[in-house]
Amino acid sequence: MRKIVGLLAAVSLLLVACGDGAASGGDPGRKTIRIAYQAFPSGDLIVKNQGLLEDALPDYQITWTKFDSGASINTAFVAGSVDIAAIGSSPVARGLSAPLNIPYQVAFVLDVAGDNEALVARNGSGVTDVAGLRGKKVGTPFASTAHYSLLAALDRAGIKESELTIVDLEPQDILAAWTRGDLDAAYSWLPSLDELRKTGTVLVTSRELATAGKPTLDLGVVATDFVQAHPAAVDAWRKAQSQALNLIHDDPAAAAKSVGAELNLSPEEAQRQLSQGVFLKPEDLASPDWLGTSAAKGRLADNLVSAAQFLKDQQKIDAVPDLATVQAAIYTEGLPDALG
Repeated sequence: MRKIVGLLAAVSLLLVACGDGAASGGDPGRKTIRIAYQAFPSGDLIVKNQGLLEDALPDYQITWTKFDSGASINTAFVAGSVDIAAIGSSPVARGLSAPLNIPYQVAFVLDVAGDNEALVARNGSGVTDVAGLRGKKVGTPFASTAHYSLLAALDRAGIKESELTIVDLEPQDILAAWTRGDLDAAYSWLPSLDELRKTGTVLVTSRELATAGKPTLDLGVVATDFVQAHPAAVDAWRKAQSQALNLIHDDPAAAAKSVGAELNLSPEEAQRQLSQGVFLKPEDLASPDWLGTSAAKGRLADNLVSAAQFLKDQQKIDAVPDLATVQAAIYTEGLPDALG
């Protein structure tokens, strides 16, 4: 109940901050796009840095707002203050489930988590494996892919959540708490993950958990009313994201230059961080493994239902949406041609 009250309070603040336009995503005459992005290495940062969407849609006013986690992005969607967002698969699974039931569509796969998300034990904590976390304090952003992966790692090691203390911290707050010695371990993502690894030991990565059947992804989602009102703009956004994926594969140095500019990293460091993620090729997105097509939705929907079931088992959500509901939330209109 506290979480629901807190969510409603946050929504109220967002509505006040956004004014009358906060819930106007379905207005066909509104020529603005409000994009929520996160500061992790991805094609989304290339789209932002190179102005690919602005070039494709000169008649639209496009605003980019940085968010620290998927939980806060879900709150923004509930408030009607975001049209398009980069968000992890675990918060999307939450968003499509009760009590949130957010009306948005999964329209792109930005990346599959690999070594760019990991659980790290701080040097001096005495923790050498996941089982050693009993009685310890671990930081992670709640309702994020890292949180989901932490719970999966604990489950795999036979550890109950009640056997340790999990603290809800955003990546930058994790670094501060880590430096003070307040945490024994943390599950986070790049670029903050690199700082943790300097004085810690990796216990498990999201790549390893994916191999064990608990994959996590970063997804591009679009508010349903925006999809309905601006389908051509959504197509332009998908093509811009496809351009970015192609650049990551075809010209890693150019991709790293753009990502580095957004993250205040050298091109060399940005390229190293990009190499730790798993980036699909645009043509893969319409395959049965991922989004699929309008005629046959892909297995991404099954992945999200599985994630929701795990969250329900962990008592993090009230109910699991059925497969048909999640398939209806996978936006495949025009695929594969719409990817350019």
